[in-house]
Amino acid sequence: MYVLDSSAFIHDFHTTEQTATIPLVREELEDESAYRYDAMEGSGMHIHIPNEDTTERVRRAAKESGDLDVLSNTDIRLVAASFELDATLVTDDYAMQNVAEKLNVTVEVIAREGIDEQRHWQYQCQGCGREYDEHKDRCPICGSDLARKNPT
Repeated sequence: MYVLDSSAFIHDFHTTEQTATIPLVREELEDESAYRYDAMEGSGMHIHIPNEDTTERVRRAAKESGDLDVLSNTDIRLVAASFELDATLVTDDYAMQNVAEKLNVTVEVIAREGIDEQRHWQYQCQGCGREYDEHKDRCPICGSDLARKNPT
């Protein structure tokens, strides 16, 4: 089974396998991609609502990987649905791919290349240069903003 992100509808993804998605994806679509969603739903695409325990598990994994701040509620719930359904997640979103890999969820990409490696993001203070494993709004030492830094 495939769980479809909005990019699957935008890029007209086709498969003979069973498909599923979540209701929040429909809200992200417009024009032709919205019609594709409606047509697939009408022809048997499963609409899944992941439970809160799984959604919280995905949030924790995203926080550990440093991707939580760039994932939308829709993104988190799509990864959770893929996890619950033991399905392949169809997305081009790198942060979603990173979190999915952390949870051993298989990913298939559409229009871009997939990620080469899982990353655990770090954060660096823009003022004093200190590095942190977790995102904070401000540096606890000097009060400057933190920026996400590509791990080496």
